[in-house]
Amino acid sequence: MPPPNRPNPYSPNPYSSVPTVNADPRQVEAWALTETALRMRASQREPVDETAILQAVRLNWRLWTIFQASLLEPDCLLPTELRAGILGLSNFVDRHTAGIIADPQPGKLDVLIKINRELAGGLMTNPGAVAATAAAVAPAVPAGRHRPTNTRA
Repeated sequence: MPPPNRPNPYSPNPYSSVPTVNADPRQVEAWALTETALRMRASQREPVDETAILQAVRLNWRLWTIFQASLLEPDCLLPTELRAGILGLSNFVDRHTAGIIADPQPGKLDVLIKINRELAGGLMTNPGAVAATAAAVAPAVPAGRHRPTNTRA
């Protein structure tokens, strides 16, 4: 992902979509999610390039790792329930990403692209929409498993 002072090469007007230094953090997060979704989508194009898929999915994984670290900070201002939902979703992103790294197939990126786009859309609207969006895109939990209900250490 280019730093915020570089243009987004995937945008019709590359200089219009790059967050500025003083941008709202929600807008920066939305931009980062959108940017990684665009890169994953671009890596799916024919001919299949496993290196491009791996680069895009690793970039997305790094972004989600940053989100996880922020959510686990003691001074995180998000409500506990919202944090737990996003951490559960990031757990899914981690597991799914590991599966893609083991077997990089273009179709496996679709769910990560959808998650990123949905969350970016929620971040671009209002804070209440983020919780609803996270719940809507969270994958079903397989039988015998449970979602974490408390992320406190």
